[in-house]
Amino acid sequence: MQQCSLLSLATAVPPHVIEQQDAKACAREAFGGKKALFDRLAGVFDNAGIARRHIVAPQEWYMSAHGWHDRNAVYLEAAESLFVEAASDAIEKAGLAPEQIDGVVTVSTTGIATPSLEARVGPLMGFRDDVRRVPMFGLGCAGGVNGLATTSRLAASEPGTNWLFVTVETCSISIRLDSDDPAAVVATALFGDGAAAAVVTSGEHSIARIMGGAEKLFPDTLRIMGWDVEDPGLAVVFDRAIPPFIEKNLASTVDEMCAKLGIDRSDIDRLCCHPGGVKVIDAIETALHLNQGELNIEREVLRDFGNMSAPTVMFVLDRLLKQGLPDRVLMTAFGPGFTCAGLLLEAA
Repeated sequence: MQQCSLLSLATAVPPHVIEQQDAKACAREAFGGKKALFDRLAGVFDNAGIARRHIVAPQEWYMSAHGWHDRNAVYLEAAESLFVEAASDAIEKAGLAPEQIDGVVTVSTTGIATPSLEARVGPLMGFRDDVRRVPMFGLGCAGGVNGLATTSRLAASEPGTNWLFVTVETCSISIRLDSDDPAAVVATALFGDGAAAAVVTSGEHSIARIMGGAEKLFPDTLRIMGWDVEDPGLAVVFDRAIPPFIEKNLASTVDEMCAKLGIDRSDIDRLCCHPGGVKVIDAIETALHLNQGELNIEREVLRDFGNMSAPTVMFVLDRLLKQGLPDRVLMTAFGPGFTCAGLLLEAA
């Protein structure tokens, strides 16, 4: 991939906020008919390292049953609003106008939008009628890194063009009270909603330079993470093997990625990781022999927003940029597949 420039980064969250202890109390009431199941897993609320989350619907919405139609209606309304907020902010920060955007890459996996989100909001945003559209579905938590890498490849392949990357996820609407799957309870303790957007172009870099991306798809791992499509809505797939899998495989995967990117692991000044959960962060630290505190920003983002899937790593990058991006940063995220996505950045 030819080098290109990150011109801007913006984030957005929905207006409703729920504190973790309130979420635990609501979940206890909602899973009242499955008391043994909830009591067995209730500790995840206390040990998740999450203080609060932003969610797209009022708290009472989650206390009643909803089918596919109702869930997706909430997704469309919230995703369009979050898209416009994050994208508008990113374009303004880049010093551009919407009509100067030549292409849009949209990553979203928590609802169905056909036409896709960027088409729905295009007239409101002020995009040209010949803007290129690349909607991406199914990437899950890896979508922040994978989507930004794809956007960068497209920008680099057409010098002089400006590409907008937007990722929007409304994980909270997948919360299911009808399920006996322990993952359904875990989801109520982890999931938050949010969006992020970035503008990428070829040429001289601005806030950071994007040096290249890499990805590894692990064989025979389809059931580690993902969605099951069921009549009431999406059902989360979380395998307890995720942290041990990361602990076992991350070091060799990062080494492979670094080799493809032409660097050694020792050349990386900091990782920028998707904080999928406390145990995931612990596994990353163990696998790569990181010192305590090296992933402090990841823990802060998890504390303040929960797991928002794809946008979460962009929130980490946003905080890194604000405090001063280290010279060389490797973004990483695990997602359905099971896959690990990587993207190498260098400071401006």
